[in-house]
Amino acid sequence: MTDLSLDTRDSLPEALRALVGGPARPDWASHPEFGPLTQFWLERHMMFRKLLEQIRADATARADGKIAPEAYDRLLMQRGGLFLNELNGHHGIEDQVYFPKMVAAAPQVARAFELLDADHHELHEEIEGFAADANALLRRQAGAAALEARMDKMARFLDRHLTDEEDVVVPVILRVGERHLG
Repeated sequence: MTDLSLDTRDSLPEALRALVGGPARPDWASHPEFGPLTQFWLERHMMFRKLLEQIRADATARADGKIAPEAYDRLLMQRGGLFLNELNGHHGIEDQVYFPKMVAAAPQVARAFELLDADHHELHEEIEGFAADANALLRRQAGAAALEARMDKMARFLDRHLTDEEDVVVPVILRVGERHLG
């Protein structure tokens, strides 16, 4: 699926969107099958977006001299570590538990889950690059430019993936019900 990579796509392909079907995003929360699992999962996605946004804001504040280098280092270690660990764990649970259950419950959308799995592999490379760039900066082996460029790319990739994943996973959950996935 290289033509559908995070680097080149700007939305979930229409063929996959049509295959998934389901209610429109504004109607999700009022659907009778929208429950605590779905809410928690969407909140995790929002946490990843906000955490990366905060890490990027910290980098800007550091570049503008609003945060001392030592304070920035602590923030980067704290927030960067939390971001990377939580994102890795989240993807692991999806790949090993939830995605297989969703494909079993809705096999007609297996291709959409293949795309999301490919995204996870692309994101894993970015996660490793983020960690390497952050560690190089913390060790004073590199300047901030490489990490800032990585964060810009990560933000693009992550938002595209999370949005597309939500557009696949939530309709599937609403169709099959949370009780079949727990």
